Amino acid sequence: MSTISNVEIHEFAYDAPDIGLNREQMDLVADPGGSQRLGKFAVVIETEDGSRGEYVGMWGATQMSLGQTLDLAPRLLGRDALQRESIYDDFKRAHRQYDHMGFGYLDICLWDLAGKRYGASVSELLGGWRTRLPAYASTTHGDEKVLSGPEAYAEFAEACYELGYRAFKMHGWADGDVSREIATVDLLGERVGDRMALMNDPACHLRTFRDALNVGRACDRNNFAWLEDPFRDSGVSANAHRRLRELISTPLLVGEHVRGLEPKADLAVSGATDYLRSDPEYDLGITGAMKIAHLGESLGLDVEIHASGPAHRHCMSAMRNTNYYEVALVNPAAPNPLPPVYACDYSDSLEAVGADGCFPVPDGPGLGVTYDWDYLGAHTTAVHRFSPES
Repeated sequence: MSTISNVEIHEFAYDAPDIGLNREQMDLVADPGGSQRLGKFAVVIETEDGSRGEYVGMWGATQMSLGQTLDLAPRLLGRDALQRESIYDDFKRAHRQYDHMGFGYLDICLWDLAGKRYGASVSELLGGWRTRLPAYASTTHGDEKVLSGPEAYAEFAEACYELGYRAFKMHGWADGDVSREIATVDLLGERVGDRMALMNDPACHLRTFRDALNVGRACDRNNFAWLEDPFRDSGVSANAHRRLRELISTPLLVGEHVRGLEPKADLAVSGATDYLRSDPEYDLGITGAMKIAHLGESLGLDVEIHASGPAHRHCMSAMRNTNYYEVALVNPAAPNPLPPVYACDYSDSLEAVGADGCFPVPDGPGLGVTYDWDYLGAHTTAVHRFSPES
């Protein structure tokens, strides 16, 4: 038994350069010369026999997620760190009245601990077989300065192609301007559709079913690979998306905004989506993400990993039924707004893509990354420690 004796949650804050925030819709956008103050948190889990796991949360590590993580963290004390399935089952029930966004960071940390204990990468523990992951460039939302219209998106897609990407996803404008959205879909299809897989993710900013239908038909005529969470149902209505699937030919990708195995299964068996979405931060950790991968496999559906990070790469390495690694969120005028927390060569920047259009799977023990604790310490705003004595 590897008994958990210490859990730490380190909050930190940093300034993302050339990034702004659409205050009404809370979307990150390009803002040359500006900066956006962002907050994340890191997790450390230690056991009585000296094992240690670490994970720095990425896209999902918000203040809302932090509250749930802080609630669950002390409940790990005295548990066997290697019994991840049992902890998953208990903690899923413990937060049944919440959205489950707090558990993923703890579970990922436990996988890192196990890999380091056994001297194996998480990919190896999962039976992973991929070492290179085909990637797509996933844009920030549209704005009025940089990604301001169809031409800007088309030029950026062409630049991404030159870097090595063979797939590109647009996030449009949060104001729900359907005419600008459709014009961008059409120009992307014209300019790069014969050499790049194209996706559109309105992230629920289209206001009506009719808007989603019209954008979907634009995706149809440009042979888009998928249309993702298009309109203001928040990406959760099985009925609405089943109806939309009946009226367009572009595959739908729905499910980013429901958490965990069972709600994803309901969307799939209701005919509401063609692809499933999975994210180890959002969907109860690597444990939960792999359950969704196997759910999709049992139904004959592909499962696309949402967002980027070392845990995401390890999951994808062990999945047959998946296609692309999402390099999010990128634009022509700003670096990726994720914090520079690595003291190794790991990177999710736009320019880190290989000439083959792929990103590598880390092969060191655990998550295979080394965190820069000097950077984290310099940016720490609070530390929460849980131990039997606290």
